[in-house]
Amino acid sequence: MTTMPRTSCALLAIAMASVACGRAGERPTADSAATSFTPPPWAYPVKPAGPTASSEGQARQLHVPGSLRSYSGAQIADFFTVPDWFPDRHPPMPPIVAHGRKPAVFACAYCHLPDGRGRPENAALAGLPSNYIRAQVADIKSGARRPALPSASPSFDFMHSVATSATAAEIDAAADYFSGLVFTGPRTKVVESDSAPTLRQLNGVYIVAGPNSEPLGRRLLDAATDGERHERHDPDVAYVTYVPPGSLARGRVIATTVTPTLSTPCVSCHGADLRGVDTIPPIAGRPPSYLLRQLFAFKAGTRATPRGQPMQGVVSRLTLDDMIAVAAYVGSVKP
Repeated sequence: MTTMPRTSCALLAIAMASVACGRAGERPTADSAATSFTPPPWAYPVKPAGPTASSEGQARQLHVPGSLRSYSGAQIADFFTVPDWFPDRHPPMPPIVAHGRKPAVFACAYCHLPDGRGRPENAALAGLPSNYIRAQVADIKSGARRPALPSASPSFDFMHSVATSATAAEIDAAADYFSGLVFTGPRTKVVESDSAPTLRQLNGVYIVAGPNSEPLGRRLLDAATDGERHERHDPDVAYVTYVPPGSLARGRVIATTVTPTLSTPCVSCHGADLRGVDTIPPIAGRPPSYLLRQLFAFKAGTRATPRGQPMQGVVSRLTLDDMIAVAAYVGSVKP
């Protein structure tokens, strides 16, 4: 776990924050879950409208630290071209992962990255059970898995397009590839603080917008330490997660301890180290903001599959502060 002083894409995620086991008494009806919670917009940063890059900027060759490769701005903006900065770090990618298939099946690694670690705005797929990935793609295709705030989740339309257009063989190839990778996160440092730097939204995350700070309040904000490297899909760019003071200790209790209000802590199904058990996925070290949005979806009833019913029951008992805390703690645990 990482603690600090009080100072401080296009594709939606396919899989994660997961199917916990739950108890019968903790299962609300779908209607009650769907009507009792509205997620806060700050958890869904999107890229503001702005001018289109010039042709000169699109042609310019770009780099990231430590890599000998270069890609043009146009290549990095192409959903069918994966910026593979460090090809020696992973096995050969199957075609669906490396290139996708035009016009509607975007390359999986474009957002989830060739090493499967993903970014805060989408799932880290490395090491997830292959059958779990297949099930989540099927749920996205059927509409059983949707974001809790669709109006602020435009990337879900892209993921739904992939899920409905990909063949079973393509889905199998992608699921097997990502499942075979080792998740080496977290890349996020969790900082407890009453304030955060002044931030602006950029493609699913925040970036520092200036030298000033602002009150954090009851929020969890993931910020890229380098916006340009984030936009270039650099797998080594670091992120900082700002959470209210006391969140990590509070989250640890929720994740690891049976309490009078919550009889099913995270470890009861995801394992003592939160690294998953059988087909129940690992969640340790995954991006906190992504974990939080999945809790919101369970709370709002938009992840309403039979597999998700027990998780809905667990999350129904959590407050906003609880969900921020447990997402921060779980995201801080080494995978």
